Amino acid sequence: MKTLAFLAAMAAATATLPAHAEERRISVSGTGTALVAPDMATITLGVTNQDAQASVAMQATSDAVTQILKRLDEMGLEARDVQTRDLSLSPVWSGRSNSSNEPPKITGFTASNRVSVRVRDLDNLGQIMDAVIKDGANDFGGLSFGVQEPKPLEAEARAKAVADATEKAQQLAQASGVTLGPVLSINDHGGGVRPMAQMREMAMSDAGGVPVAGGEISVSVNIAMEFEIAE
Repeated sequence: MKTLAFLAAMAAATATLPAHAEERRISVSGTGTALVAPDMATITLGVTNQDAQASVAMQATSDAVTQILKRLDEMGLEARDVQTRDLSLSPVWSGRSNSSNEPPKITGFTASNRVSVRVRDLDNLGQIMDAVIKDGANDFGGLSFGVQEPKPLEAEARAKAVADATEKAQQLAQASGVTLGPVLSINDHGGGVRPMAQMREMAMSDAGGVPVAGGEISVSVNIAMEFEIAE
């Protein structure tokens, strides 16, 4: 009975707390962005060949890719920066859309080999693309820029996000006529790395290379903060 009486007293005491006791806080979000010129690029390239015989199509593709890999090695790219993405061999059909009753036939084969190449020296990017095209690359899956060490940029963006959220909280407190108290919680919602729309030409050691533009890389971080409202 004494235990039940104690619990009842505690429940009654809790019920008499002010309704706004847990609401005296300011919640805000902040965003921080750090910009930097890229120092790395990733190219997805490949070779595709078609022939009536599967072995011929595959051999032609393999020969071209072998030459491309040799060229990349000669241009100083490390083995860790070159990786096969996919290798495929598929039939070429004819008569599939024919309204006659004749069954479709395989008239040939298409062989494809795609490779992902990471370029750490951007001054050579145009020349590398030019060289692999001459060696037989006829399938490009895209070009993306990045940074080799993103952590310092993330730290800069995170500090800016905290400063942004703190400034917002101070503005809200001032506008509401209250005093901003200490931080109660901080939640990092992450962010991402993306290329910016503003582009500028990259330096090329050889004007004969494929022209590319590096622009800027944007690293963004989003955070949420809660501040206590001081008495």
